[in-house]
Amino acid sequence: MQAAGGCLTAAVGAGAGLAVWSVGVRERFWRFEQAPDWSVLYAELPLMILGGTAAALGCWALLRRLRPRR
Repeated sequence: MQAAGGCLTAAVGAGAGLAVWSVGVRERFWRFEQAPDWSVLYAELPLMILGGTAAALGCWALLRRLRPRR
């Protein structure tokens, strides 16, 4: 049950990171009129997904630690 909770939390965190990244992506991708800015795809997207996953797993671990033991 704990492993399933951790995996679900990681998936939700990745989805949250993707959702945050997708806000205004079209404007960031075409930041300059001359050419697209590819760093939006190869730098910002993976960092947001990994950051969302790390933040969600960090919160999950903190909540597990704060929960009283039986």
